[in-house]
Amino acid sequence: MTPNHTKTHDDTSPPRLTLGFREWLVTLLLVLAIVMFTPSIWKIFENYATPPDYRVPYALSKNYGLYERAMDRLQPAQIPVLGDSVVWGEYVSRDGTLSHFLNHHSGESDRYVNAGVNGLFPIALEGLVRQYGGAIHDQKVILHCNLLWMSSPEADLSSPKEQKFNHSRLVPQFTTTIPCYRASFNDRASIVVTREVPFFSWNGHIRNTYFKQKDLHTWTLADDGGYPPSYPNALAAPWKQITFQIPGEPENDSDRGLDSPRHKAWSATGVGTQQFEWVPPEQSLQQQAFRGLVNLLCERGNDVFVIIGPFNTHIMAPENLSGFTAGLAAIRDWLDAQKIPNLPSATLESTLYGDASHPLTEGYQQLATEIWSSSQFHDWLVR
Repeated sequence: MTPNHTKTHDDTSPPRLTLGFREWLVTLLLVLAIVMFTPSIWKIFENYATPPDYRVPYALSKNYGLYERAMDRLQPAQIPVLGDSVVWGEYVSRDGTLSHFLNHHSGESDRYVNAGVNGLFPIALEGLVRQYGGAIHDQKVILHCNLLWMSSPEADLSSPKEQKFNHSRLVPQFTTTIPCYRASFNDRASIVVTREVPFFSWNGHIRNTYFKQKDLHTWTLADDGGYPPSYPNALAAPWKQITFQIPGEPENDSDRGLDSPRHKAWSATGVGTQQFEWVPPEQSLQQQAFRGLVNLLCERGNDVFVIIGPFNTHIMAPENLSGFTAGLAAIRDWLDAQKIPNLPSATLESTLYGDASHPLTEGYQQLATEIWSSSQFHDWLVR
């Protein structure tokens, strides 16, 4: 009889790799070790310089981990100056900011630290300090209050119409209703997870610092903006982008500083007076967030001094002045009730503003002089 050579399986198939319990356990431990320790180890090898007058570079404004690392370097005698782009210095170089001129008056180069971030507003600033400013505790803090964020329902984020805005990852995702914010549940949940898991924050740091705020796929396919377009990263080795050197501000920033074409008075741009649809203080989301931020700072044992303004009332249509005055009075009344020392800044000369709220270099110099000349400020410094 002919032997039966029927095959019960494919003899040519590759051997199947099966992990046992021990191998799965080792794999799990390795993954956990990578997730838990990579962010901390990375900081050891990455060069991050924070010289006097340092501020988080504009291009890295959304790299909140850098802000956290900068605040972690605060010394007990240093005073962070918290705020939005008015503190950061939208039109000026880093040696033309409020903190720089306060340092000049103090005779020290780094007592006052620029703790502002470009593009912030009170709701986002509260989130930034809550999530990434844990090092700001038990010390003196200067907090800037910019009334611009109450100047319209859109600026206040209380408009019911959906809108995109900066730093949406810092706003409350589930605990506070922001009418114009329409992110999906999945997007909100992803933001919360990224905040709470250092590995995911580190991943965002890599994208922001070395890949121009893009994921690897998008960075690889990005064109150069020319016509016809070319794709310089298509054949580039991604790992060569990682230099372990966090970039600082450009030496010659065409957008900021005395030589910048943007560094000029608002009236020189041809912009006339503007209409402001001021949000009543009791309805303002931004004012509510500002109060929450003050309370958070105080709960952490900080001694807070609030600087209000200087807002450019020259740009404001006369009929809108009453709304501005009501907002200013509401903030002052609340701060006084909380026994928080505060200084409403005098309006600067019209030529010292770049727009509705940002001073130019000489404007910051005058503002710092005004603050330094205030007896209330010096009483706060020595108490």
